[in-house]
Amino acid sequence: MTTTTLAVLVPLLPFLGAAAGLLLGRTAPGFVRPLAVLPTLAAFVLAVLVAARQGGGRAVDSATEFTPTGSVPIELALHIDGFTALVAVLVGLVALCVQIYSTGYLRDDPRYPSYAALVSLFTSAMLLVVYSGDLIVLLVGWEVMGICSYFLVGHYWETPEARAASIKAFLVTKLGDVPFLIGLFALGTDAGSFRITKILGTVAGGGLHHPTLIALLLLAGVAGKSAQFPLHTWLPDAMAGPTPVSALIHAATMVAAGIYFIARLLPVFQASSAAMVVLAVMAAVTMAGSGFAALAQDDIKRVLAYSTIGQLGYMTGALAVGERGAAVFHLLSHGAFKALLFLAAGVIIHAAGTNSLAAMSRMKDLRARVPDAYWTMTVALLALAAIPPFAGFFSKESVLGAAEHVATGHTEHAPGAAGWIVLLVGLFTALLTASYATRLWLLAFRGHGAEAPDHGKQPLAMNAVLWVLAVPSLAFGLAYGVLPDWFDSRDLTPTLITSVLGTGLALVGGLVTYGAWRHTTALAGRIPLGAVAAHPEADAGLVEAEAIASHEPAYGEVAYAHDPADPGRLLLGPLHRHAAVGFHLDAVYDALFVRPVRAGASLVRFLDREVVETYVRGAGALPRLLGAAVRRAQTGNVQTYVSALLAGTVVLAVAALLVATGA
Repeated sequence: MTTTTLAVLVPLLPFLGAAAGLLLGRTAPGFVRPLAVLPTLAAFVLAVLVAARQGGGRAVDSATEFTPTGSVPIELALHIDGFTALVAVLVGLVALCVQIYSTGYLRDDPRYPSYAALVSLFTSAMLLVVYSGDLIVLLVGWEVMGICSYFLVGHYWETPEARAASIKAFLVTKLGDVPFLIGLFALGTDAGSFRITKILGTVAGGGLHHPTLIALLLLAGVAGKSAQFPLHTWLPDAMAGPTPVSALIHAATMVAAGIYFIARLLPVFQASSAAMVVLAVMAAVTMAGSGFAALAQDDIKRVLAYSTIGQLGYMTGALAVGERGAAVFHLLSHGAFKALLFLAAGVIIHAAGTNSLAAMSRMKDLRARVPDAYWTMTVALLALAAIPPFAGFFSKESVLGAAEHVATGHTEHAPGAAGWIVLLVGLFTALLTASYATRLWLLAFRGHGAEAPDHGKQPLAMNAVLWVLAVPSLAFGLAYGVLPDWFDSRDLTPTLITSVLGTGLALVGGLVTYGAWRHTTALAGRIPLGAVAAHPEADAGLVEAEAIASHEPAYGEVAYAHDPADPGRLLLGPLHRHAAVGFHLDAVYDALFVRPVRAGASLVRFLDREVVETYVRGAGALPRLLGAAVRRAQTGNVQTYVSALLAGTVVLAVAALLVATGA
C-alpha cells in the first residue's frame, strides 16, 4: 500500500469500529470490546507505519476536489509531514491505551457499548484533524470532537454535575467556534483556497490582506478548544465524566487540536506581531492562573485538569515565540505523562469505589493498596514537574529555551516582548507546577484522610496500561536530538541558563511544599479536638467537622472537613479561597452574560405573554362576542322577525328620503 492509502485508513478504521459498535452494541454484546480495541489497535499500527515511511523527510501531499463550489474549492486533501506523523502516533497510542483500560474500568457499566463507540469516533475525528490538508475537512473533525465530548463528559447523566459539565463544555467551545468559523472563511477567501499548503504559500508571498483580524478570530476557537484563558472554564468541570475520557481529552484529542492547528498555520499568526503578543499574553495568564488554581483543588482530577491548562499554556507560549517544534515536542511528551496521570488517578478512584471523582482530603496512605498507580504516577508527576531526566524536563526546557532565544533578540520570528512574557511567566509556572505536583503526591499517597473500603484489585488491563505509558513518560525526552529533523525546527537541546533556572525553581517549589506539608501535619497533631475555632490557624482552613476515622482521634488530632495537612492552604493563604473556585471567572461570566441573557429571556416571555397573547386573545374574543350578539337575535319568534324587517324597511326609506332631499 502507498503511504496515502495507509493514511486514509488510519482515521477510517476507528470510524468503522464506532459505527459497528453502535449497530451491534445491543444485539451482539460479545463483539463490543473487540470492536472497541481492534480497530484502534490497527489504526495505531498504521499510524506507526505512516510515520516510519515519512521518516521526517519530504511531506506527503494528496488531494482531490470534493465538490465544485463556484468559488473557493473544497478538497479532500492529506498533508503528512514529520510532526503530523508523530502526533497521529500519539493519538493512536493514547486512544488504544484508553480503550484497553476502559474494558476494565467500565466492565460493569451498562452503557459501555455506546461509550466505546463514541471513544472510537472521538479518535477518528482527531486523526482526521491531524491528517487533513484542507481546512473545511479539518473543521469536520473539529466539530465532531465537540459533539463527542458532549456525550462522553455527560456519560454519567444521572448526576447533575455530569449533565451541567457536558452542556458547559459544549457551549463554551461553541462560543469560540463561531469566530473560528468566520476566521476560516476569511482566510480561505484571502488565500483563494482552503488547502493548507496553498494558504501558507499565500502568506509567504505576502498575499494575506487581513492577518491580524484572521489570527484573532482563529485564536478564539483555539482558546475554546484548547482551554486557554478566558475560555478554559469548561475543562475542570468536565472531570465529571469517566476518567478514561478525561485522559483521552487531555492527552491526545480535543485540547491538543487547538495547539496542533496553530502549529500547522503558524506563519498565518506570525504575519501579525499583534496576534503573537496576544498569544503570548494568553499563554502567560493561562500558565500562572492555572498553577494557582491547581494548588487549591481538593479533587485529584481537577488538579490534573488545571495542570493540563497550564501545560497547554506552555505549548501556546512556544507558538507565541515562533517555535512550533518546541510546542509539538511538549505536546507529545505531555500526552504521554498526562494520560498516565489520569489513568493512574482512575485506578485510585476505582479503588475508592466511586465513578469519577476522588477528594484528596479523604485519602489515606494508598501506596500499599495501589502500588502500580503509586510508582507510575510518581514517574508521571516527576515528568510533569520537569525534573531531569524525565520527559517533561526536556520538552519544557525546549519551550523556555525558545522563549529565551527570542527575548535576547537572537531571532526575528516573534516580537521580543512575547519572548520575555513567556520566559518569565514560564519560569514562575515551573515553580507552581512542581509545588502542586508535590502536593498531589503527598495528599494522595501519604494523606491523613479516612481510609476507603477495599474494593479489591484492579483489573490487569488497567495496571498494564500504566506501565506502558510510564516508558515514554520517562524516556521520550531523550529523543530531543532527532526531533528537529522531524519538526524542521531549531535545536531542541536544553540550554544551560533555562535548565538551571527551571530545574532550580522546580526543586524549590517541591521542597517548600514538602516543608509546608510537614508543618501542617505537625500543627494538626497539636490542636486538641474541639479547639479549632479558638485557634488563629482556623482562618487558614482548619475547620472542625465530623470524624474522618471510625475510631477516636489519638494524640489529640482533629478531624477536618479538609485535610489539615494540605500545604496548599498554607502556601496560598487568603488567595486559596479565590483560587479554589478559579478566581470567580464563572461568576464573572454569570454576571456579564448569563444573567443578562436570562433577564432578556424573561422580558421576551413577559412581552409574549402579556402583549402578543393579549392581541391573540382579543382577536379570538371579538368574533365570539359578535357571535353571541347574533345568537341572541335568533329568538325563533316570527313576529319579532317581521317587526325587525318592517323597522329596517322604515329606516332604509327614511335614509333614502334624506339622501333625495339633500340631492
